[in-house]
Amino acid sequence: MIKDTLKTLIIRDLEKLKQEIQAYQNEAKLWYVEKSISNSAGNLCLHLVGNLNTYIGAEFGKTGYVRNRADEFALKDVPRAELVDKIEKTMIMIGKTFDMISEEQLKEKYPAEIFLKEASTEYFFVHLAMHLGYHLGQINYHRRLLDN
Repeated sequence: MIKDTLKTLIIRDLEKLKQEIQAYQNEAKLWYVEKSISNSAGNLCLHLVGNLNTYIGAEFGKTGYVRNRADEFALKDVPRAELVDKIEKTMIMIGKTFDMISEEQLKEKYPAEIFLKEASTEYFFVHLAMHLGYHLGQINYHRRLLDN
């Protein structure tokens, strides 16, 4: 039950992420930072895609994804079409991977080393979904504040 809920909510929020990235009137503003806003929408998008592909795709989907977290925040001017493609591929990965995960696996300790010691996979996946929602809100606010 929680597996289907997580899958649905993560895909829903990735779809919203795609819509937010596409909603920027000025593509260059995806990479804009000002004053105390230190992360651009483009970098947050790369970070979210990297996060989900690492902790869900690579670990459970055995996708072979190798994360470069530093690049998620260092890269600039990645074309919008490339960001959208990464989001769409992440949505597909989430769908396929959650279809492979059992409810029993969710109750087990998350298998990789993470900062949440002894967290169940279910707990960690809820954390990842909330992390996605948190940054999605930042991107929405960034767009409305700085893309004018």
